[in-house]
Amino acid sequence: MLQCCVGETGLSNKKKALLIKRYASRRLYNAETSDYVTLEDIARFIHDGRDVQILDLKSGDDLTRQYLLQIIAEHESRGESVLPIDVLTDLVRSYTTQATSVVPQFLEMSFEMLREGQEKVIENMSSSKSIPGFEAIKAQQEAFLAAFANGFGNWPTQPAFDSSNEKEEVKENTEDLEAIKKQLSNLQDQLNKLSK
Repeated sequence: MLQCCVGETGLSNKKKALLIKRYASRRLYNAETSDYVTLEDIARFIHDGRDVQILDLKSGDDLTRQYLLQIIAEHESRGESVLPIDVLTDLVRSYTTQATSVVPQFLEMSFEMLREGQEKVIENMSSSKSIPGFEAIKAQQEAFLAAFANGFGNWPTQPAFDSSNEKEEVKENTEDLEAIKKQLSNLQDQLNKLSK
């Protein structure tokens, strides 16, 4: 789903989806732990990498999409914005235009590309331990990924190191970040074109 759904490892947990049952009283019941849960609990499960499935106990209807949208709306209303206004506007437009058949596949592919990119970063961090200054770069990348997952609220304002070699590596990482921003901008432009 959205970035809020990326766990500490950055990868989706491949376990069976956690079953949440909704009773007629609208209370949500975790079938795995046999206790009641809130939307905040469900958001935490997803953040930790678990997939969830929310079913209406009486009708058997799958309510997962409805509750995930509600979680996103609550985060957005608290100022934890992840989705830019332009993206939200384009999503609303996609519901009222012929582009609705293209937008879901485009969004799914975009998030898949993001997940694959995160996996490659993690692989590179694991296999590149012999590079000078690697530990400092690894710490900075982990802070970036954690901040990205939490809406940049915990992003450090000062670099944690200051040697000239490491500053050059930070400059290169900044250039990589700018390239990623450009790719995201291009994806946004493509989404805008698709929704028109």
